[in-house]
Amino acid sequence: MAKAAAKKAAPKKAVKAAAPKKAAAKKAAPAKAAAKKAAPKKAAAKKAAPKKAASKKTAAKTAKRKPNAAFMAPLSVTPVLAEVVGNKPLPRTEIVKKIWDYIKKNNLQDQKNRRMINADEKLKPVFGGKAQISMFELAKLVNDQVKK
Repeated sequence: MAKAAAKKAAPKKAVKAAAPKKAAAKKAAPAKAAAKKAAPKKAAAKKAAPKKAASKKTAAKTAKRKPNAAFMAPLSVTPVLAEVVGNKPLPRTEIVKKIWDYIKKNNLQDQKNRRMINADEKLKPVFGGKAQISMFELAKLVNDQVKK
């Protein structure tokens, strides 16, 4: 019986939706006013949200991140790479930084395509004999030249 009552209720709602236009207009006007009132509340809520985000940022700045120990582990370099970065064991991040310092110091980036690195006499053996590599290949080639 409850299903039958629900079916009967549905057509009544449909009849109410097809009410005269005057009644719909009256209902729409208060809805517009309510929407206007609701809009400033949403704006106020949006203004409050950045304050929370700002407090999260300051909290993140106060709590320093600890570097991953795997990145900071000193690695020994091959004699070929030692000519560019030195022969002391260094973390991988420092090795890449020193290679980039060498590249910039000797102006080895390609002038037209800055993503490409031109090899000189010291870098050519590091690059596996290639005359030019992409900067994205650099990490792979460095990995071949270091040992734990």
